[in-house]
Amino acid sequence: MKLDVTNSPFNEQQVQQLNEVFATLTQNQKIWLTGYLSATALVEPLAANAPAGNEQPSNVVVLPTPVEKAPSKHITILYASQTGNAGGLAKKYGEQLKKAGFEVNVSSMSDFKTNALKKLDHLLVIASTHGEGEPPDNAISFHSYLYGKRAPKLDHVKFAVLSLGDSSYEFFCKTGIDFDEQLEKLGAQRLVNRVDCDLDYDEPAAKWFESVKEKLQDGEVSQQTIQESAPTVLEASVEYTRKNPFNAEILEKINLNAVGSNKETIHLELSLENSGITFEPGDSLAIYPTNNKGLVNTLISTLGFDAEKSVNVEDKEVTLKDALTNLLEITVLSKPVMQKIGEFTLNEEFHALLADRDSFKAYTHGRDLVDVVEKFAPFSWNEQSFVNVLRKLPARQYSISSSLAAYPEEVHVTIGAVRYEVDGRERLGVCSTDVADNLEIGDSVRVYVQKNPNFKLPADDAPIIMVGPGTGVAPFRSFIQEREERGAEGKSWLFFGDQHFVTDFLYQTEWQGWLKSGVLTKLDVAFSRDKEEKVYVQHKMQKHAAELFQWLEQGATFYVCGDKNHMAADVHNTLLHIIAEQGNKTEEQAKEYLDDLRKQKRYQRDVY
Repeated sequence: MKLDVTNSPFNEQQVQQLNEVFATLTQNQKIWLTGYLSATALVEPLAANAPAGNEQPSNVVVLPTPVEKAPSKHITILYASQTGNAGGLAKKYGEQLKKAGFEVNVSSMSDFKTNALKKLDHLLVIASTHGEGEPPDNAISFHSYLYGKRAPKLDHVKFAVLSLGDSSYEFFCKTGIDFDEQLEKLGAQRLVNRVDCDLDYDEPAAKWFESVKEKLQDGEVSQQTIQESAPTVLEASVEYTRKNPFNAEILEKINLNAVGSNKETIHLELSLENSGITFEPGDSLAIYPTNNKGLVNTLISTLGFDAEKSVNVEDKEVTLKDALTNLLEITVLSKPVMQKIGEFTLNEEFHALLADRDSFKAYTHGRDLVDVVEKFAPFSWNEQSFVNVLRKLPARQYSISSSLAAYPEEVHVTIGAVRYEVDGRERLGVCSTDVADNLEIGDSVRVYVQKNPNFKLPADDAPIIMVGPGTGVAPFRSFIQEREERGAEGKSWLFFGDQHFVTDFLYQTEWQGWLKSGVLTKLDVAFSRDKEEKVYVQHKMQKHAAELFQWLEQGATFYVCGDKNHMAADVHNTLLHIIAEQGNKTEEQAKEYLDDLRKQKRYQRDVY
């Protein structure tokens, strides 16, 4: 920057001096100087009016020292997160608020001391909902506290809630709704209205945060905002995310079940070469599937639509067939989708179904859009209005079953093919059967890693107990591979279960090899259909109750992965019984013991 003497109020000598000074300044220094001079432009020389003894030379102007304005608001962000999405947003928004000049504390609800609620003035809650409307494991205690008798009055608190969920579940975003309603009942004042996000949460979450930030700033402009730093040129790098998945080549595909099994479990090995993608044991891999081509053709035919008709999906012009194959979900009948469909029909039976919770739940379970179109036609839609009803086809997440240390630039997943029959028609799991039936070695799939900070290995010398029947064993394969690579000395105990020993013992030779080498300390298996009396993993736990409790007393971390509604609930209840029985505790004391394990991150679940 150089001044032109003909266009400035300075004489030639001043211009030369200014140009010499400006040539040495950084961008930040120039910005600071601009603000400094603006702030002091109206200050009069003090020499003439200075008291005796304090006179300054006539050519000196005394300027005030700029004082940075201290942030007036302290923001606490609490997150309830099962798989890491809510935690990731909380940390990202916390950093942005810090850059705006606020004092910010970001914390998992399990790490937050509840008595500190009384000291808060601004609270942001970002909460995921787990399963059928339940809080994530790291929010159970905080949720109970807010609804308990000890919850304080929060008249002094201003708050905002962001909910994450999946609209295919009946109690969509219920945990966030709970927090929002209960905080208001306790007297807290809402900064902005709650926003409920479906699986594609980026845009609505960003809008919520911008509204929150605007309310928090409330006309204040922080020193950080004024003194914007110069743009920094960073080396370009690609980050593979939900919005930008990586095309991973299939290196290996194996059916882990032997001939004669009732199941089909696919072991899939994918290349991450040159992607820069990293993950830790306990994380998940998200895979974008394509809808079954036969189902797509049947749906279009049943609708009476033109498969080649051009439709607009998120500002992209594609054929109807492409949209229904690659972009939109057609197999899950969620309440929001069914309500939108209701706008295109006067069918009384359809609207009665929407109004009856039990009937709705029974009908939509296991059925798809073809069923709806066949049963409730006619509808007053065309190709475009039909695709506007549907939500985007979400990725399916699978626990990673390999260690990056053991298999550099690879990722392995364990996928159980889902097949069942309703109304005489075979139904197929979208991603699982796409992998099982349509993909081969050399093909590629679009993937990204979903971090899971709530399902992680402890220190190498700490014991671990792992309960993972069926495909729930997947993350524990990565745990043991990782511990083998690190030379970890902590004891390890696996409880595995499935239907038949001969056909369904997933990764059998690997477990037996680790047991022989000592990497795996103990292995207990339960095969439910090999004997007349069904035996499950919880029965094996009870059989070894004394030793299991001893491991817990020695500091073991207890892990559960797999079916939430049946297996995980049975394991939880059995664990409570073992703690009460072996620890000579009451039922209430056993619950407190287990809650304490959870708070110490020694009771971790990855259930679905």
